[in-house]
Amino acid sequence: MPIWADENLPGLARSIRSGAVIAAVRNGTVGMPLMESAAAPFQHGRWFFSHNGRISGWPASVAKLAETLPVTDLMTMDAPVDSALLWALIVQKLDDGKPAAEAVADVVREVGAAAPESRLNVLLTDGEQLVATTWTHSLWMRQTDDSLTVSSEPWTPDDPDWHEMPDHTLLTATRYSCATTPLMEGRQ
Repeated sequence: MPIWADENLPGLARSIRSGAVIAAVRNGTVGMPLMESAAAPFQHGRWFFSHNGRISGWPASVAKLAETLPVTDLMTMDAPVDSALLWALIVQKLDDGKPAAEAVADVVREVGAAAPESRLNVLLTDGEQLVATTWTHSLWMRQTDDSLTVSSEPWTPDDPDWHEMPDHTLLTATRYSCATTPLMEGRQ
């Protein structure tokens, strides 16, 4: 159900404390099923994932990438949506031992090559590190002395601490560091 209709949210919000939070507020994507299992965040082990955007030409454009996954992974995806496939591809790389930033960057580049008009803003966290991408979609960051916030758009537009990330950028952050890296050669 949408967050604004969840009667449990006010009570939960007052009682939950965390050093890292990932949230997704989204109605869905046209042409994709609207169901709870299709709503982020997705979870695997210690990892949580969210995707804002869409894979263009879904599902045909990424069929070859889907073929790289074990059949049982495809058959047990959370939902038949583009975000769940992105997540399954990233999980495969994480399970193969790739560092989080490398896993996310590889998948975003692969999907971007297969489906060039895609919007691929991805968030991945294990509570200790955050990996985010902007790919043909808006992504903003607000860093203060004691927090880092990443969002598709600033919720306080007049706040000068919000900075738009350049397109095709990988953001990596921990409690102690924050860095951005171009996802494509020649990008700044």
